[in-house]
Amino acid sequence: MPERSDLPVTTRTTHRRLREQGSTSRRDLDDILRSGVICHLGVMVDGDPMVLPTAYGVAGQVVYLHGSVASRSLVAAPQATICVTVTHVDGLVLARSVFEHAVNYRSAMIYGTPRLVTDPAEKLAGLRALAEHIVPGQWDYARQPNKKELAATTLLALSLAEASVKIRTGPPDDGDSPDADLPVWAGVLPLAAAWQSPEPDPVLPASIPLPPHITALANRPVR
Repeated sequence: MPERSDLPVTTRTTHRRLREQGSTSRRDLDDILRSGVICHLGVMVDGDPMVLPTAYGVAGQVVYLHGSVASRSLVAAPQATICVTVTHVDGLVLARSVFEHAVNYRSAMIYGTPRLVTDPAEKLAGLRALAEHIVPGQWDYARQPNKKELAATTLLALSLAEASVKIRTGPPDDGDSPDADLPVWAGVLPLAAAWQSPEPDPVLPASIPLPPHITALANRPVR
């Protein structure tokens, strides 16, 4: 019997190919979402597919997505099933043959019909989750949105109840094949992203110091 924390398996989340890379662990899903900065929102708009890169935030069982009230993709999303994806590339897997080349990655796909957030308290909480997801501490440091800015912002809430996770790690798969005798280098070229040193706005007064929560991110690996 699966653990309570396991993700439910549905028709859309069943791993049909490369099943060994599939995961039903809620912890894996949480780790992938926690480590991301941008997600891709896939939605049908006027009969055509649209994939929109956007920031997101997670609070409990919900992922929040935001954008302008004029965004066609966000206007269409509450009326249809959408797919939100987050992917991290961890390395290039360079095999002895081109056919066996691969990518080490972590990926999550979330399906569902999002809910338009209209409650003022939840809207503020969702926007806070977005800001804090990207830069912890920034919501309480910077000016928070006013009524006009809130009115110009659309916020969607998507349940994490239906999600698919896949992860690939490790070396090439052809180490025990006939190609292992080829004089070809094989292995993994790791990829790691890191925040760089902060660059102040050119018009920022020199008297304004860099806040500790941004200092804490400087030159650190992206989660």
